[in-house]
Amino acid sequence: MTTRKSILIGSALMAGAVLWYLFRPDALVIDKTVSESFPSGEHAMSSMAETPAMAGSPAMAHSAMAAEEEDPALLARGRFHSNAHETKGLATIHRLPDGRRVLRLTEFATSNGPDVRVYLVAAGDVQDEAAAKEAGIVDLGALKGNIGDQNYDVPAGVDLARYRAVSIWCRRFSVNFGAAPLAAAM
Repeated sequence: MTTRKSILIGSALMAGAVLWYLFRPDALVIDKTVSESFPSGEHAMSSMAETPAMAGSPAMAHSAMAAEEEDPALLARGRFHSNAHETKGLATIHRLPDGRRVLRLTEFATSNGPDVRVYLVAAGDVQDEAAAKEAGIVDLGALKGNIGDQNYDVPAGVDLARYRAVSIWCRRFSVNFGAAPLAAAM
């Protein structure tokens, strides 16, 4: 084999590896299913360290009972519609008894892909990529799975009157897979 052929073959292999990394075709055909349960407000109670002096105290018992008695409040909800890829399911935002807010995706399904994120978008709906970029986004993290029920924490400072849509977004290619316009719960 000549040196020229060796260089061409090596270059072709390197180019193939780079293209594989960039486009991740395996992610398009491999589904990842998630089945997270609805979060409970127990997180706040379990995160409080109970000292021996607090154990059995009436104040501690009362606050634990109050947290158990409160139900999560539904703040907003919306159904997904497809944009670049078929996307379906329900997006809801709840306030938990401990004060945290969580975005919950249920009956959710979309395509898989590289670097897919969950965004809250400061718009009533997201049909195209340009509108989302101009409106402003809050990144809630990487999509945990392209199928199934899953939860994402909503940062405390996010104004839900402004961020009124959820977008499933491929950050690598700036593609909006699908979106759910959110309406305030009544």
